Amino acid sequence: MHYEWYDFVGNIGVVLILGSYFLLQIDKVNSKSVAYSVGNAIGAVLILVSLCFAFNLSSFVIEIFWLLISLYGLFHTKMDNRPQG
Repeated sequence: MHYEWYDFVGNIGVVLILGSYFLLQIDKVNSKSVAYSVGNAIGAVLILVSLCFAFNLSSFVIEIFWLLISLYGLFHTKMDNRPQG
């Protein structure tokens, strides 16, 4: 197996997702925070980039849903923080 640039990009994505989850578990980040959702969303995008070069359907499906759920979290957080008027 050769380690390509897209493998590195995917590994950065894995670190972001796992890091976000670890921070959640040790109470350093809130699950409704922008930082948590952004870390997960960027991580999913980076993994999807790597999957464009070394495709795996199961990984692709889970990362699409991970991204969509993260974007939903960002949208929900933005809507909760908007000024009431």
